Amino acid sequence: MTAEKIGLRERKKQLTYQAVSDAAIAMFLERGFDKVSVAEVAAAADISKPTLFRYFPSKEDLVLHRFADHEDEAARIVSGRPDGMSPLDALRHHFITGLDDRDPVTGLCDHPHVLAFHRLLYGTPSLVARLYAYQGRSEEALAKALDRRAPVEARLAAGQIIAVLRILAEENWRRMDAGESADQVYGDARAAAGLAFGQLAKGLFTPRPG
Repeated sequence: MTAEKIGLRERKKQLTYQAVSDAAIAMFLERGFDKVSVAEVAAAADISKPTLFRYFPSKEDLVLHRFADHEDEAARIVSGRPDGMSPLDALRHHFITGLDDRDPVTGLCDHPHVLAFHRLLYGTPSLVARLYAYQGRSEEALAKALDRRAPVEARLAAGQIIAVLRILAEENWRRMDAGESADQVYGDARAAAGLAFGQLAKGLFTPRPG
């Protein structure tokens, strides 16, 4: 098979992923995650149930598909950082840029559809549980990117960094959900990010005694 055909097949696959996921999320937002069956999603997407499961191994993956591109994001930022920039500085710069751009991953996004999606996500226990599994894989990827020579220290650092990113995003989302706008929260969000990354820098990169 030629590279062109492989590329076309991959694009069609990605379009199918997106179409099925969008159809599912629309139904979940309207009726609730637990009240919509996989069979109903398959019918709405005009595919069979076995075909749906070839794309999405579980019902939860229909929603968390949107996080798939972000699973190794921290690792990619560290691996692709400019020469002379520390991993933590690269991650801080990326997060601050996300706040500036109102990236939904930072929690600082008050677009109605994003707010509805986050309410669906954080209001569904099975989705929250699956999200933590995604974050676990993010930690693993980041640990490998940080330092392969000191795996335990790298894992400890990765765990703390991913936890900080999660807490910052959740706090921003909590305020969005309470009715504040992204513009209203922006200053506090930047300050909290500065505080958090400052604490990480002191805790993770302070020279050890002896």
